[in-house]
Amino acid sequence: MREQIREYVHSNLNMFGDDVTFTDADNIFQSGLVNSLFAVQLIAFLEKQFGIRITNQDMKIVNFSSVDRMVEFVKDKQS
Repeated sequence: MREQIREYVHSNLNMFGDDVTFTDADNIFQSGLVNSLFAVQLIAFLEKQFGIRITNQDMKIVNFSSVDRMVEFVKDKQS
């Protein structure tokens, strides 16, 4: 799960040729790397890839702020 999320984020952040690096703990929103379109795409990816449903109540930036947080969030949703 961690690798899939990391790879998705990495490939999308680097789609314009920039070599963006980040750790699993880095807040991708605070770094300015993420725009609103990518945020929507990220949510759709997580729902489809991991078979979860993300509700309006789940739409807190902290849930999607880093690879670490997304892994925790998905595991919680799956249980």
